[in-house]
This record gives sequence, C-alpha cells and structure tokens, in this order.
Amino acid sequence: MLRNVAVIALPEVAVFELGVLCELFGYDRTAEGLPGYDFAVCSLDGGPVASRAGFDISVRHDLSRTDEADLVVIAPFDNPEFVPPEPVLDALRRAHERGAWVMSVCTGAFALGAAGLLDGRRCTTHWLHTARLTRLYPAAVVDPDVLYVQDGRVLTSAGTAASIDAGLHLIRQEHSTAVARMLARRMVVPPHREGGQAQYIETPLKAVECATLQPVLNAVLASLDQPHTVDTMAGLAHMAPRTFARKFRDETGATPHDWLISQRMLLARTLLEDSDLGVDAIAARVGFGSAATLRHHFATRLATTPQAYRGTFRSSQPV
Repeated sequence: MLRNVAVIALPEVAVFELGVLCELFGYDRTAEGLPGYDFAVCSLDGGPVASRAGFDISVRHDLSRTDEADLVVIAPFDNPEFVPPEPVLDALRRAHERGAWVMSVCTGAFALGAAGLLDGRRCTTHWLHTARLTRLYPAAVVDPDVLYVQDGRVLTSAGTAASIDAGLHLIRQEHSTAVARMLARRMVVPPHREGGQAQYIETPLKAVECATLQPVLNAVLASLDQPHTVDTMAGLAHMAPRTFARKFRDETGATPHDWLISQRMLLARTLLEDSDLGVDAIAARVGFGSAATLRHHFATRLATTPQAYRGTFRSSQPV
C-alpha cells in the first residue's frame, strides 16, 4: 500500500507540477476518508532549490529520505538535457531495485532516462520534448501521444496538467477507483480525461514546401471537400500515379494518402474550435464525407471524439 512519498526537486524545478504533487500526496485529508501519506520534498543536499519561476524553495530533506519511500517522484526541471548528479540517479535506481514506484513528471523523464530506467520501457514526456527524449535515450520506447504511461512500476507523465492524470492513475492502482474519484472531486478535476496529448499539439494548417509539387498541394488544400485520390492528385501533376506517389514521398516525407488525411484533420480541428458548424457539416467540408468517418479518424489519430475535442478547445466566440 502506498504510504510514503518522496519528491526530488532539482534546480529550476517547475512549481506548478511540484504543487500538483503536493496536492495529490502532501495534504492530510484523512478526516475526509482519504489516505494519508508521509510526504517529503527532497533536494540533493537538503538545502534550498531554485525554482523556474524565480524564487527559491526551502527543502527540509536530502536524498536519504528517498530510501524509505514507497513512491519516488522526480519533478520536472527547466533544461531537459541537464543530467542530474549521480547521487540523484542512484536514488532513482535504488528505489526501482527495491520495488518502489518511480514516477516522472514532464522533463523528469530525462532523469529516468539518464538513470537507465527507461531502457526497453514505454514512457512519455511533454510533446515538445518527446523527439529529444528519443534522441538522447534511444533504448526508451517513447509514446508522444499519451498523457501518461505505466510500465511495470515506472510511471511517466506528459507536461503540466498530465501530472494530475498520472497521480490519479497511481492512486487508482494503489487504493481504488472510489478513492481516486473522491480526490479528483476534492481537487475539482475530472477523475479521468479522454484522449491523449496528441490533441494538444499545435499543428497549423499549411502545405509542405515542395520543390515541384507545391502547386498540387495548394490546389488540394483549396478544395479539401472534393474526393481527392492519388490518381486525381497525380492528374494535377501530369504524372503517372506510381511516379507521383514516389515523388510525393521524396518531397514531403509522407504518402499522398497520409498527407491528405492529416490536412483534413487539421482543418476539422480548426472548424471544431472556431465555427458553429455541426459535425456532419464539418465532415463534408473537410472531405471525409460522413460524421462516422470523421469520428474514426479522430479516434485513430487523437484518441478522442470530435465532440469531446470541441468541448475542450472551443473558442469562446465562434466565427
């Protein structure tokens, strides 16, 4: 049972995420029927830690506190390429070796990577940093589209609010769904969010700059509601379909079909955010033809529904 929690704060610690961990595990809510935790924030030497927000945090514990914890969390820090001191990495390794939970929030995953705890393991971090995590720790299996990943007793989360999702997931694992739901209600947050972080990645609608196919891309973008295929796009380029498909991949890095679906998805997201059009009308406007097809692509690519996406990202004043 989860009873003892230690959070490691490194220089330039992110204060929101640290605050989330304090909210999840650091407050005594036993009078409300929720579990209590022996909670501590630790630094390398037990001294103050500079925050990313420009003030210092007074810390009362050094890394020895992690040796008795059921859960050791590495809070995010400013520079993802910063390699924590070896005593920090050793503390994470020891916790994992004795069977404790080890958790990272956002860029904290880079510390787990440096400690070797992500080798061969599914993991995630903020979508801004997933490519860098893959580059620095190629043995890690990085999933850029999820809010959090549990692989064994290693839990990694994406950025900022995803730390809430990961913490509630862990509480469901260790206590119960009912306890996680009670805590979520107390924190005024959903007990479980639909979808993953792919829906939060900003991907503006634009054509890839191509050496020879730019006029074709522009023409397709201007008429996404039309039933484009590889054959029709090849016709615009005055090429045989196989030649066009090969040229398209060479110049854009994607197949014509995948590029077309991506552009339709981007326009659909924009219309869901900024217009009053219904889902059927949006599906027709972007060329998917039916709401069912639109829902299929949202489920496949964003792990959510058009309605849920609109509820999250709807502009306050539709155009």
